[in-house]
Amino acid sequence: MNIRKMTAADEPVIVPMVYKFYESDAVDHPVPRENLRRTFHAAVEDGSLLDGYVLEDEDGVAGFAYLSAYYACEVGGVNMMLEEIYLRPEARGKGYGTEFLKWMERQFPEVRRFRLEVTESNGSAARLYEQHGYHFLGYRQMVKDV
Repeated sequence: MNIRKMTAADEPVIVPMVYKFYESDAVDHPVPRENLRRTFHAAVEDGSLLDGYVLEDEDGVAGFAYLSAYYACEVGGVNMMLEEIYLRPEARGKGYGTEFLKWMERQFPEVRRFRLEVTESNGSAARLYEQHGYHFLGYRQMVKDV
């Protein structure tokens, strides 16, 4: 598998995958498509808060991932948030999720914590993450959209 930075030219392939991700059990609430398109553009145009990555195999684009980083006081350093990772159904079960997690940790050695979110209904993803050392925090998230 090859992992590369996402570019604007990837939009026709990636954005439909983003829509599929948000229609899956990986997300438990509706998100406006406008937000998803804005996110894609932020990942490829700005790059200061969000980076997009394309996962490719011999058949072409296998999936995508979004990463963002910020300082986290409780770990005394950089927290890398795996915002999203999606693999086409045909690309699942081939170890690409594992490859990406290992790549992410090698690519960002300065990171003190890697963090992600998983829905209760997405048990297979949770099991994969647990196999790679992730564990649940006891927090309940609260948000205020503005």
